[in-house]
Amino acid sequence: MSRSGYYAWLKRAEKDSLREERDYADYLLLKQLHDRRHGKIGYRGLYMEVLDLIGSPMNHKRILRLMRKYGIVTKIRTKNAYRKLAKATQEHRTVPNHLNRQFDQDEPGKVFVTDITYLPTRKGQNVYLSCVKDVATREIVAHHLSTSLHMDLVFQTTRKLEEHLDGNLHPEAMIHSDQGFHYTHPAYQSRIRELGLVQSMSRRGNCLDNAPIESFFGHLKDHVEHRSALDLSEVRSMVDSYIAYYNSERKQWNLKKMTPEQYRSHLIAA
Repeated sequence: MSRSGYYAWLKRAEKDSLREERDYADYLLLKQLHDRRHGKIGYRGLYMEVLDLIGSPMNHKRILRLMRKYGIVTKIRTKNAYRKLAKATQEHRTVPNHLNRQFDQDEPGKVFVTDITYLPTRKGQNVYLSCVKDVATREIVAHHLSTSLHMDLVFQTTRKLEEHLDGNLHPEAMIHSDQGFHYTHPAYQSRIRELGLVQSMSRRGNCLDNAPIESFFGHLKDHVEHRSALDLSEVRSMVDSYIAYYNSERKQWNLKKMTPEQYRSHLIAA
């Protein structure tokens, strides 16, 4: 090696060492900010955090390079399962809001509301709960749980609703839901017609149009310790127990201080 080549190599090595030291110092700063946000911040967010903290910017390309170099990975929000499923077909159709928030009903079996919620377990797995509620009696007349959002979740729920009806269908029977993938699916809509029910849907993005079932889900999540459950079977046991309590034992002020089952008997007798 020539003398000039040696000194050129020595100069580059010194520069490389200084760059590594600077990279590591900046990495420690980025890692601290990243951890403070529990990993839920990307390079743009880190750019703004650094600017706020030290008063001068760090080039966003440098931030990206350091994140890749030292393995700083941002936690990406999971895509909404309903939106993902809704894009799978163009055949889905919405229907009008026939219910139009007419929640003051006094005939059992005339108006049902339905929806799906999710219950995370201790291991982070989601258990999906599909329910049907009688608006007049506030009774949960059908429910089904699954770890999958496949159409079988609502088909099993409608099967249980059919068992509940046992052929005694109100001439103006209606079932109301939101505009979720399952309820706009042609197969579900066909099944609802087979049962002889009129289908109704909330306006897009308006949860108040389906308030009775949303209210029930709120009470259920307050009482069911689903985050302590290990799996589907434990969640099912908790949910079944709560629904039995809700229907048979939990008295409600607006039901003349009766349980849903007692109030149903009261309305039928009246």
